[in-house]
Amino acid sequence: MPRRTLARAVARATPAKAVALLGVAAATATMLAVTAASGAVTGTAPLDPPLGACTGGACPNPFPPISNGNFAGRDATINVFAGGNINVTGSVAEAEGKIVALGNMTVNKSGGGVYNVGVVGAGSRVPPPDGDDFLTVGGDLTVSAGSRMEVGGSDATTTAWGNVRHGGTSSGTVNFAAPGQLIQDPDAAAPYRSVRTTIEERSSCAAEAAATGTVTTEFGTATFAGDGSSLLQVFNVPGDLVGTGGGMVALSFTGIPAGATVLVNMLGSNPVINVNSVFFSGGDPLVDLGARLMWNFPTASTGRITGSAQFAGSILAGDPASTISVSVPGVNGRVYAAGNLNHEGAGGNELHAYPFNGELPVCSTSTPTPTPTPTATTTTPTPTATTTTPTPTPTTESPTPTPTTATPTPTSTTSSATPSESASSTPASASASPSASASASANGNGHLPDTGSPAWLLGSIAAILIALGALLFTAVSRQTKRRH
Repeated sequence: MPRRTLARAVARATPAKAVALLGVAAATATMLAVTAASGAVTGTAPLDPPLGACTGGACPNPFPPISNGNFAGRDATINVFAGGNINVTGSVAEAEGKIVALGNMTVNKSGGGVYNVGVVGAGSRVPPPDGDDFLTVGGDLTVSAGSRMEVGGSDATTTAWGNVRHGGTSSGTVNFAAPGQLIQDPDAAAPYRSVRTTIEERSSCAAEAAATGTVTTEFGTATFAGDGSSLLQVFNVPGDLVGTGGGMVALSFTGIPAGATVLVNMLGSNPVINVNSVFFSGGDPLVDLGARLMWNFPTASTGRITGSAQFAGSILAGDPASTISVSVPGVNGRVYAAGNLNHEGAGGNELHAYPFNGELPVCSTSTPTPTPTPTATTTTPTPTATTTTPTPTPTTESPTPTPTTATPTPTSTTSSATPSESASSTPASASASPSASASASANGNGHLPDTGSPAWLLGSIAAILIALGALLFTAVSRQTKRRH
């Protein structure tokens, strides 16, 4: 009801009814706050660890291009994540960096052979820190007969070693760079269950961002034309990115300003990307674009990335019931699937460990709490009813406790092992690569404004509740005087 009408009703009401009316007002205020805070894109932010940018004390800056040289540094961030199962088939070769599957992992290569984990022959050459869990499997780890898994490896000067932790059973051949070991732990996946929720939420929110550029496909090329100025370049693709008859297509990015994040939302139910090359008008697509490029599959039941090219950028898939299949020669970026992940193909396909340093949309999903928080109180002082004396018994008004605000103490987290080496020198050809900083500045770094709920609305709500509390006190006082 209107504020003035509600105020009159409280003034004329009995104490019990006045309290009920105040409850209605409080509930209405809460509904207004929720409406103001629900579901809108409010800004941008990096992915929080253990996702996104490189973390740890030995991150290379910049990340080197694909090579088989000495280790360029160490990275404690998850490079490959599946909220369901990871299935390795065909003749794929290796997956670099830290890998987590909440479900099962199966390696069943056609004709058998090796699947390298953590360290690869050619990639960024940035493995996880020594002693970390290079692979975590929440369920069963199965390496089929004829196949084998190799965990860790060496460069010309040192060895990168880590463990495999699994929650269920383990079968088949798993070899380790010493002193790595296989660890059975029923709670193996517990530290990472919230990661799947984060992937779902960030993928869903990213799909809400308004497009800033256009995508056109002709003559065998899909051109992503940006607006030349926005620090979040958004492209929405309703179907597939394929050539004639479903064949391969070149991907070309133009009009992307320096330092901008590029977000491609694949909005179809079963989208396919079939790519034979990637072009970027600002430089090398793997080095100068890849670390800020995200391919988002927010609602896909299945998604497929295939073709003959080294794929630039990271992959985000938000449906926990989905299956994403990757069969390109190399993915050069993070692979984050809330559901299942298939690593497949007829070639020696690889997943390379490169960071995602961009910023994705952030959506408001919770109701802000006004400060100070209005507290519903009962009438004070409370008259003591008497039958022997016409004079009311004086009451003592208890002082209202001063609200205190608890200051949260930051929780310090430490990786399971300290990297044993610092980053080596970086090849000169990688000098244009984006920084692998673990976080971006909150100001002056391209954030969209974080508007949240309007301050005037919350202030008005607090004022209404305080005024109604005063009216309630007056009403009760009048009722008390009439009785005596």
